Amino acid sequence: MEIKNEIPIVLFDDECYVCIKFASIVNFFARGKITMVGHYSNFGKKIREEILDDSALEMFWFIDENTASGGRAALLPLIKSIFSSNPRKTKFAQMDNICSNECKSAKAVFVRSFTLITNSKKLKYRKSK
Repeated sequence: MEIKNEIPIVLFDDECYVCIKFASIVNFFARGKITMVGHYSNFGKKIREEILDDSALEMFWFIDENTASGGRAALLPLIKSIFSSNPRKTKFAQMDNICSNECKSAKAVFVRSFTLITNSKKLKYRKSK
């Protein structure tokens, strides 16, 4: 699977209950216009190796044609993409939750929300041909 053919992409932690729910909500509002990819999937590993840096697993990422935005910096481009008129349809495979009950607690939701607000990063990359 070519990365450039799947853009826009949301890369999220597919081993976290809260993150999977976040990705499901994004996918619902995007109506399939955004490719949803788990960090730990084969395609997610490829994206991390080719585009992102060592901080890739610390936050969710929104990847468009030229920029990979992570955490807080990804929210505005993500919202813009959700409301765009791009008719492209993609599939979103529902992930099985493999986390413990600690992952589903109010504390986990707070920690993940705090991480979203405090982490922010933008990376420019060159399109692969």
